[in-house]
Amino acid sequence: MDISHCTLIGARVETGASQTGCLMGPDAFRTAGIASALEALGLKVSDLGDVQPAKIGPVQHANSAIHDLEATIGWISSLQTAAYEAASNSFPIFLGGDHSLSAGTVAGVAQHSAQMNQPQFLLWLDAHPDLHTLATTDSGNLHGTPMAYLSGQPGFEDVYPPLPHTIPPEQICLIGLRSVDPAERALIAEAGYSAHDMRTIDELGIAAPLREFLSKVKAANGRLHVSLDVDFLDPSIAPAVGTTVPGGATFREAHLVMEMLHDSGVVTSLDLVELNPFLDERGRTAKLMVDLTASLFGRRIFDRKTQSFG
Repeated sequence: MDISHCTLIGARVETGASQTGCLMGPDAFRTAGIASALEALGLKVSDLGDVQPAKIGPVQHANSAIHDLEATIGWISSLQTAAYEAASNSFPIFLGGDHSLSAGTVAGVAQHSAQMNQPQFLLWLDAHPDLHTLATTDSGNLHGTPMAYLSGQPGFEDVYPPLPHTIPPEQICLIGLRSVDPAERALIAEAGYSAHDMRTIDELGIAAPLREFLSKVKAANGRLHVSLDVDFLDPSIAPAVGTTVPGGATFREAHLVMEMLHDSGVVTSLDLVELNPFLDERGRTAKLMVDLTASLFGRRIFDRKTQSFG
């Protein structure tokens, strides 16, 4: 697929998280040189600036733990529109912002994929499955809900924006899991998501489950959205996240994932989420996320020829 034109879209979202700071994420990615890194690979890069949330009236929910519901819905609504428009003529890269933004970005690109008569697949690189519904979240942090919403789990009706197209669990792959609540664990088993925790990666390596999923996407002539959360990475190399969980992906594991995604030729959109520059160390996490993005677009860490996926 043609990925020669990338569109950068900032989403200064932090209403879904418990700590402040994610709203600085888009600026940190830009300062870390994401545009120049992609241009160095021969890509055309357009920066559309930052999306603004839609204004939403009062919304009530029985779960009193939920906070910033109206504001988060406003972000989801605006980002769905922005993602749909950007996907029609470019490879959109969404600069976050907490992971609640994916409820909008993935919904928008899925709407475009449906118009192209291609199935939408989703790769979730995250320590958490984000499979809570509005009823099951105890923390009230809405960055823990986008996967449940996008895959059509009940409980979002008349609260979150209506989904033009849901993504069936069998078209979703979660890699890097190491913090899963009981309600989420039960849903994974019941609904049939392809979910791989770090023990699986320790035993089989990270390439095996990813290769299997990419083969499924290619066989279906699908389009793949990748949602990369900073906490997919081990905190020793990526400290700038408010939800650090030890035991994450290593430097080489993360780059291997990106290199395999590039070789597959099926990736059509990307989220970069949960970067909290306030928690970073001299921009090291932002720079690493930019380097990983460059690997997704073909930059190699070592000067060696790699085989194409297939």
